[in-house]
Amino acid sequence: MSRSARLHPDGKTRCPWPGEDPFYVAYHDTEWGVPEYDDRALYEKLILDGFQAGLSWITILRKRDNFRHAFDDFEPAKIARYNAKKVHALMNDAGIVRNRAKIEGAIESAKSYLKIMEEGPGFSKFLWDFVDGRPKINQFKTTASVPASTPLSIKMSKELSSRGFKFVGPTIVYAFMQATGMVNDHLVTCFCHEACGKTHRTPRLAVK
Repeated sequence: MSRSARLHPDGKTRCPWPGEDPFYVAYHDTEWGVPEYDDRALYEKLILDGFQAGLSWITILRKRDNFRHAFDDFEPAKIARYNAKKVHALMNDAGIVRNRAKIEGAIESAKSYLKIMEEGPGFSKFLWDFVDGRPKINQFKTTASVPASTPLSIKMSKELSSRGFKFVGPTIVYAFMQATGMVNDHLVTCFCHEACGKTHRTPRLAVK
């Protein structure tokens, strides 16, 4: 696959990684790199990025609705109270990635999230302060130029780990920063590079 941006049949030039998959292209166009400031949504994305470890993101993306249903719409207050019976039920849920360490990690991370929410201005402020509250705009021309981690993601990773979050290594954290718009890593020739900073995420309705 080409590492530079590619022109699609709709006349738009995009980053190469979503390929021609309509589901993946939609995610690339409407979510990836768009700044996210909602506390709960940031927790959800961090947990899903942790579940991605060792897998492809499209695998997690296709299971995202199943994850949301299984994990009570990623409400940290609920997840923090999960017991052994709930963990057992999740381990038997074929709709998600059944990894006990990651499931238990989500519970520990929920507890750490709640502590941050109780102690200060919130999870979003805590995370966005690492980039001084605004997206870092990169100017990459090929995906080969995009790093897997950065000194900033290492710093955030260490801070999250010290607060009890699980599956928050520097590479996972950098993927999280890219997806939530803390860094804009759309290639400069991708139409989203300029557009995503001007896009506002619409609040997602809770799963019933």
